[in-house]
Amino acid sequence: MSTLRNNVQLIGNVGQDPTITELESGKKLVRLSLATNENYTDAQGEKQTNTNWHNLVAWGKTADIIETYVTKGKEIAVAGKLGTRSYEDKDGERRYITEVTVNEILLLGSKD
Repeated sequence: MSTLRNNVQLIGNVGQDPTITELESGKKLVRLSLATNENYTDAQGEKQTNTNWHNLVAWGKTADIIETYVTKGKEIAVAGKLGTRSYEDKDGERRYITEVTVNEILLLGSKD
């Protein structure tokens, strides 16, 4: 049951090309956004789609795979853990962001 703690699995489409950052330590960090869609029928019988955007980060070999194979629009499945961090913006205000740290990725859709 411990494997269910803080476990996130998402399937969606990449919102923009991943941003790659090489840190001074030599580690590679990749950031990207993922759109997931939920389809439903409203009270009037009309089909609706609700899109949610998720911030993703990846390190190491997972970051290498994303850098090499993932581009805007690509459908992917990811597994990872949810985390929240804070930072100070340019106006000195404290901002919070929730991200999924990806530890597994599966490339879906057709080959390009």
